[in-house]
Amino acid sequence: MFIVMLRFAENRAEAGRHMDGHKAWIARGFADGVFLVVGSLVPGLGGAVVAHATTRADLQARVAADPFVAENVVTAEILEIEPARADERLAFLLNAPAAA
Repeated sequence: MFIVMLRFAENRAEAGRHMDGHKAWIARGFADGVFLVVGSLVPGLGGAVVAHATTRADLQARVAADPFVAENVVTAEILEIEPARADERLAFLLNAPAAA
């Protein structure tokens, strides 16, 4: 499982020009079953993505394809989490069936 931190960068002012491409990138992440949650970093610091069912290499390539990243609207940091315990609603992240 991964957390992708997308922090505003040098070209933050260009976000509006690339918003449609960024939204399409997000939609592809959900359609491909990789993104679980996407949202804003408050207060106005950028965004974050929770991703799973992918490798670090594939996620790095996916993140590089985000127009916000490609155009330096945001910088990306990928953090990997090795889940050891989860609420039963998130048991799929542990690759084990939910506890009865």
